[in-house]
Amino acid sequence: MTFQDTQRLRLGIPKGSLQESTMTLFARAGFNITVNGRSYFPTCDDEEIAPVLLRAQEIPRYVADGVLDAGITGHDWVVENKVDVIEVAELVYAKQSMRPVRWVLAVHENDEAKSVRDLEGKTIATEVVNITRDYLASHGVNAKVEFSWGATEVKVPHLVDAIVDVTETGSSLRENNLRIVDTVLESTTRLIANRESMRDEVKSRKIEDLAILLQGAIRAWGRVLLRMKVPQDRLPAVLAALPPDPEPDVYAPDRSGNVIVNAVMDKGDARRLSPELRRLGAYSLAEFAVHQLID
Repeated sequence: MTFQDTQRLRLGIPKGSLQESTMTLFARAGFNITVNGRSYFPTCDDEEIAPVLLRAQEIPRYVADGVLDAGITGHDWVVENKVDVIEVAELVYAKQSMRPVRWVLAVHENDEAKSVRDLEGKTIATEVVNITRDYLASHGVNAKVEFSWGATEVKVPHLVDAIVDVTETGSSLRENNLRIVDTVLESTTRLIANRESMRDEVKSRKIEDLAILLQGAIRAWGRVLLRMKVPQDRLPAVLAALPPDPEPDVYAPDRSGNVIVNAVMDKGDARRLSPELRRLGAYSLAEFAVHQLID
């Protein structure tokens, strides 16, 4: 079977900054995607999926045109490409963290600009030209917007007056003596799909399955299952100490009158709570990795 096999789900995987975290997410969701050397066509242990590595910026266009059935990309690139696709699921993860990224308007720290209106007639460099032009238009500001091929943050103030650039933490902007004026767009990673592919019963089911599994992997990220035995008379105190969400599972008492409690929590909470739970009477505590947490 090849990528051109239209019976398989042709899936765009972002190449570049999101590639490693995306591969990790798929692995936690149960999919083994292997990149062979410099090939742009990885192999997947699910024969119904035909993955291809592409820049996240290009994936929305290929999905909209039907070259791909689905893809992983940012909401920002869907907006920038101005394409008609279905955003099936929000997948809140990024290159460095499990939170949204922001496209921000920034100037040099010594610039007097306090708002976007102070950039009337100025020059702004960015990779998201359409998003920036729409943002300026929404504020009634006329400014020159030029495409930046990279290293955007070093262009202020010698080459341009301001930039619109993406950031997770703002550290790169601060290191280059830049100050954020405004947030232009907040974005998260999305699973997107071609509209015609979503009318195909088999492919739409596969895309929906992907959404459930990937979102389940994200919910489970950084979480563990803590299992323990608890004497019945100590159960109220133990339950009161556990995180309420998700609600712990309590199983019927065994012959000795002890119950088994399973609780899913952040790994840091498990480390902090385990000694206290032991003092409250829980014993035989065991910690297990959680790869999926599907509501």
